[in-house]
Amino acid sequence: MLNWIEVDAGALRNNVREFRRRLGPGVALGAVVKSNAYGHGLLEVAPLVKEAGADWLCVNSLEEAVRLREADHEGKVLIMGHVARSGLEEVVLRDLRTMVYSQETLGALDELASGHRRRVFLHLKVETGTNRQGIVEAELPAFLERIRASEWLTLEGLATHFANIEDTTDHSFAESQIAAFHRMEKLVGEGAESTPIRHTACSAAAILFTRTHMDLARIGISLYGLWPSRETYVSCLERGETKLDLRPVMTWKSRVIQLKDVDEGGYVGYGCSYRTTRATRIAVLPVGYHEGYDRSLSGAAHVLVRGKRAPVLGRICMNMCMVDVTDIPGAGVEDEVVLLGTQEDERVTAEQLAAWCGTISYEIVSRIHPSLPRLLV
Repeated sequence: MLNWIEVDAGALRNNVREFRRRLGPGVALGAVVKSNAYGHGLLEVAPLVKEAGADWLCVNSLEEAVRLREADHEGKVLIMGHVARSGLEEVVLRDLRTMVYSQETLGALDELASGHRRRVFLHLKVETGTNRQGIVEAELPAFLERIRASEWLTLEGLATHFANIEDTTDHSFAESQIAAFHRMEKLVGEGAESTPIRHTACSAAAILFTRTHMDLARIGISLYGLWPSRETYVSCLERGETKLDLRPVMTWKSRVIQLKDVDEGGYVGYGCSYRTTRATRIAVLPVGYHEGYDRSLSGAAHVLVRGKRAPVLGRICMNMCMVDVTDIPGAGVEDEVVLLGTQEDERVTAEQLAAWCGTISYEIVSRIHPSLPRLLV
């Protein structure tokens, strides 16, 4: 095996327990396993988080939900992204929950549910300021009227999503979103026979604002041991919140496939983008931007070989990259290389990779190619 991901089952269980403790009794934990469980492996992660105490599984697409059902996950699965009209029958037949924010989807589900004589449980996504998916306040009554008039539709949940709760230590905009959500929650409650499950909290909200926990919290990035942002960490300290013991779950590994000695003044990689200033020993690794090791890491990142840092030289290729092992005695072909994670006393974090790429840790982990094996350790 040349490239693979190791998923630390113990760390994942620990993180679920940490949020289970933070949320307290009476609040359901929705494990967000969308985008291949943020790159960690959908089918590897799902049973682990369920065993550890997650009540719901939250995905982005119908395809992800179907994969879970076909892998015998029988519990509550919520689709948070858009489902095309052609896929709504699967929602009905496979007993899936879905976020609804369009009258067209609502009407189609009503028709399908009636035709199959099967109850469908809906979650309305309301717009509070992010201006992505969502029902604006003025249109909400029409959705409620349509659902209440249906024999087969049940309003199970009411949801929204925060715009910048993890991007700042000033949470005034988040406060305005909470207020808008409560206004719409009141509209839903007028004349309702039962109160829907309210859910607004992402990882950052669950960490910082107890009152956003409500009935269900959707925990994503921090389930995998990563803080949503530096600002979230700082805000947590400023607010005197109990610090969570979040443990990174992912280690990304590769191997040395060739060693090569390059004279002083020799070029390395496409575009002759790096020129050696001394006699240099390089190691070739079989991983590149196709596998998810971003091209912007060229000449910026380092990997770990035999517990030491090896700088990336030249441009990252589609399926290869080169690193400097001149100062790593004994480096050999098929040595294990850590691209992300810990080796002996050294560590490369998702946050470091993100900083080198000019992006966020979410993108680093979720873009690792799904074809790479995910191994539970």
